[in-house]
Amino acid sequence: QVQLVESGGGLVQAAGSLRLSCAASGRTFSRNAMGWFRQAPGKEREFVAARTWSGASTFYAVSVRGRFTISRDNAKNTVYLQMNSLKSEDTAVYYCAAASGQTISRDYRAYSYWGQGTQVTVSS
Repeated sequence: QVQLVESGGGLVQAAGSLRLSCAASGRTFSRNAMGWFRQAPGKEREFVAARTWSGASTFYAVSVRGRFTISRDNAKNTVYLQMNSLKSEDTAVYYCAAASGQTISRDYRAYSYWGQGTQVTVSS
């Protein structure tokens, strides 16, 4: 059974930092593109960041560029999202996702596997 399990969410003050982790089990995703999405209350799920398996390509949403960094440890089958300079508008449930192949994408439909989400709350 394939599972993606996020951790690292929580409550943080504005300008603070958090690092989210996403551990995959059940199969290896070392060759798959991986991404992070988020969904705030009353809003649609939105793309945050994505990375190819090699790191040769990374995409970021404009709203997080320069503040968030996506990385991965293929040996550990884990992807990370380092979030710095957090703002209240970053408050959302954050989801990790694995694409069906190597192609990196901002479109949630390109991702076949999803975690259960982890809550990030930024207080102003």
